[in-house]
Amino acid sequence: MVVDGLALDRILPGVQKPARYTGGEYNSIVKDWNRIKVKMALAFPDLYDLGMSNLGLAILYDIVNRQDDALAERVYVPWHDMEAAMRGAGLPLYSLETRHPLTDFDIVGISLPYQQLYTNTLTLLDLGGLPLLSQDRDERYPLVIAGGSAAFNPEPMADFFDLFVIGEGEQAILEILAAYDRVRSFTRETQLHHLAAIPGVYVPRFYRPVYAEDGCLLRTEPLTAKASPVVVKRIAPVLPPPVTRFVVPFVDVVFNRGAVEIQRGCTRGCRFCQAGMICRPVRQRPATEIVAAVQDIARNTGYQEISLLSLSSTDHTQIESLIRSLSETTRGQHLSLSLPSSRVDSLSVEMVDMLTHGRRTGFTFAPEAGTDRLRDVINKPIPTQHMLEVADMVYSRGWRQIKLYFMIGQPTETDDDVSAIARVAKQVLEVGQRHHHRKAQVRVSVSTFVPQPHTPFQWAGMDEPHEIQRKQALLKGELGRARGIIFNWNDSQESLLEAALARGDRRVGPAIRRAWQKGCRFDAWHEHFRPDSWQQAFQEEGLDAQWYATRLRTSDEAFPWDHILTGVHKRWLWRDWQAAHQGETRVDCRQLCLGCGILTTFAQERAQAGPGTWECPPAEGGTDGATEAG
Repeated sequence: MVVDGLALDRILPGVQKPARYTGGEYNSIVKDWNRIKVKMALAFPDLYDLGMSNLGLAILYDIVNRQDDALAERVYVPWHDMEAAMRGAGLPLYSLETRHPLTDFDIVGISLPYQQLYTNTLTLLDLGGLPLLSQDRDERYPLVIAGGSAAFNPEPMADFFDLFVIGEGEQAILEILAAYDRVRSFTRETQLHHLAAIPGVYVPRFYRPVYAEDGCLLRTEPLTAKASPVVVKRIAPVLPPPVTRFVVPFVDVVFNRGAVEIQRGCTRGCRFCQAGMICRPVRQRPATEIVAAVQDIARNTGYQEISLLSLSSTDHTQIESLIRSLSETTRGQHLSLSLPSSRVDSLSVEMVDMLTHGRRTGFTFAPEAGTDRLRDVINKPIPTQHMLEVADMVYSRGWRQIKLYFMIGQPTETDDDVSAIARVAKQVLEVGQRHHHRKAQVRVSVSTFVPQPHTPFQWAGMDEPHEIQRKQALLKGELGRARGIIFNWNDSQESLLEAALARGDRRVGPAIRRAWQKGCRFDAWHEHFRPDSWQQAFQEEGLDAQWYATRLRTSDEAFPWDHILTGVHKRWLWRDWQAAHQGETRVDCRQLCLGCGILTTFAQERAQAGPGTWECPPAEGGTDGATEAG
């Protein structure tokens, strides 16, 4: 039963950007509902304006809709005005393609790329007519599953999902669709037992956390023999064909352009970076496939800007020849290429020269720390002098703005490290002024370090809010009112919440639900963040957000995510945590395998991919030392 179109027509004129809610966009896929066996809603728990730019969801949308017996339709969380209008009119949340409510689908797949989407997820379920708790949904309801980076610690949201897909979903989603079709007539419990047998699938109800008297977690143990003690993430041995028929939005969205994922994973080993650990191993797309994809995207969508996406796009081994080829094949098409993730130490003069033929919107670098010493600690050893040389190269070729991303609160940081951020920004501005005088600009964004699961820095404690505020004040004083420098920072309470949710265990779930009941929505939007409501929610559940966020962990403490294996083993991460305190840097593991565990964990997948596909060398002796690391 589709949503009443007349009722929808009555409320749309009264909300902002009604085109967010109408569907019918160019390249959207509408299948014959009555002829399809398995129907899936792909949901992003934020506004259409953000969700439409999510490449992961676009990939799954493309993969599922390529199947003759399955369909995927898109769902986003409405803005406050639309939510109120829908509740007032008694309308459930619906898909954009056919306006079917969530309860009509067999599976609802929700993307969780970051923790601030947790309360929006509850809005999505509730507005869709689904009970919030997994235990209250039987086989009459859709199966509710989650994936994404935040799923690598599934415990805070464990009560709300039937299962999590850990890792990359391209193959897993098809296995889940096929398995569900076989067991759809069974009870929900039986369905979940069958689905738990799929590699990479984590079913929370089949596990139990055990706590010590002091409140620390002792372990997470399986409750049934069919539940694996450790759930190993899924990976795609070879990157699937890129999406080239993106759905073209009716309204302006955050990243209103095409995108090609040119590489997945990163070998740099930045110790704070979760993506660099959980997305290993590196698999890069052949240059010929990228060039063809760019041409197809331009032809199929009309986009005039296309991003070459990766955690570190300039690390693609063919990046210069790739850009050269793209510059030649797109000449005269008014097509602009962007490299949103460019490392200072892998950007060449030739590459900058080739990119200057496109639209110059500004270059972005992320040194992360202000001093060479602290960059060694975080394993991003880029000398300040080299950054200044690259800045000169960029400014001299016509760019007038450079964006610099830093973090405060990183392990071993001193006030001098904080002050150095201002010094580096001023030095970069001086370089720009030599070329553009007062038109030169430096945008400095300073975020707060949040310890993330599955990283060497997962044992660290986040700075307490008052310390974050003190360091921010120090920076403001150092920068003063320097003409040409724009300074942005984030709210310390927002970082505290992020850390508490990122490091939380299953006891945090009720606090998330209580915060949602208090009206928390769109927590990633600064103007809608409610720190007092979140603090009350934690307190009412007998929890302390700072206990989760700022507490330094010991070597023997169990983490809520220890039963989730990324392939990078915990003992290796601990050794790297110790190395950080000595200021020891690690080489790029494309040059030398450091024995993190990836190669042995995914030996079968590497063999399946074929020689030369993975940008990761074998270690001496043919193993990557995972036995020792594990």
